[in-house]
Amino acid sequence: MDCMEYMKSVPDKFFELAVVDPPYFDGPNKLGYYGKEISSFGIKRPAYKVKHWGIPLKRFFEELFRVSKEQIVWGVNYYPYGIFSSGRIVWNKVNGKSSFSDCEIAFCSMIDTVRMFTYMWNGMCQGKSLKEGHLQQGDKRKNEKRIHPTQKPVALYAWLLQNYANPGDKILDTHLGSGSSRIAAYKMGFDFYGTEIDKEYFDAQEKRFREECLGEIRLRNGNVYVQKELFEL
Repeated sequence: MDCMEYMKSVPDKFFELAVVDPPYFDGPNKLGYYGKEISSFGIKRPAYKVKHWGIPLKRFFEELFRVSKEQIVWGVNYYPYGIFSSGRIVWNKVNGKSSFSDCEIAFCSMIDTVRMFTYMWNGMCQGKSLKEGHLQQGDKRKNEKRIHPTQKPVALYAWLLQNYANPGDKILDTHLGSGSSRIAAYKMGFDFYGTEIDKEYFDAQEKRFREECLGEIRLRNGNVYVQKELFEL
C-alpha cells in the first residue's frame, strides 16, 4: 500500500512514534550502490533484483510529522529539505574495510544531541547481540536472513524502541521493506502499523515475520507447519 494514501486516512498525531527508512536516492540500480561484488571478507554479495525507487518529496515528511508525535528518520543526511532539527542517531556498522558507508544517520525528534548505536552489519558478518553488537556472531545459523537490499537488523529497531518508545505506544513504519521494524515491535509488545508499496517485498517480509514470530515452516508440498512447542501457541 502507498504510504501517502494510507496517511491521508490517519488523524493528527495518531502515532506516538514513526520510525521510517525511506529511499535515499533514485536507486538501488545506480552503479556502485551495492559496493563491490565480492566483499573485503571474500564473500559474494546477494544479487538483489533491481528496483526503481524515488526519493520522497517534502510533502511526505510533512504528512509524517502530522500523523506522528515523534519521529526517527533514517537517511536524514541525504534529504535537502531543511526541516529536521538537530537530534541525530548514528549507527556504527563496524564495516571494517567495506566499500559501504561506515555509519548511517537518523534524525530523532526526541533529542538535541547525537547518540551512537554499534552493531556489526556487513553481509554474513553480523553483530552477536544487542549488548555485544561490536562482536561478530560466531554461529552463522543465527544470522538474520537478508531479503532486502537496504535491510536493517532487528537489533537496531529493538534498541530504538527500547530507548525512544514507551509501553502501549503505536508505532508507524511507512517503508516496511524487510520487516525488521515489525519483528522488533511485535517481540516487544508494541502496536505496530506498517505500509509497503512493493508487493514482492511485502510478501517476503510477511513470510519472514510468520517464520520468526509465529514459528511457521512452509513445507515443499505447500503445507504450513507451526512449531507450537517452541512458540507456545
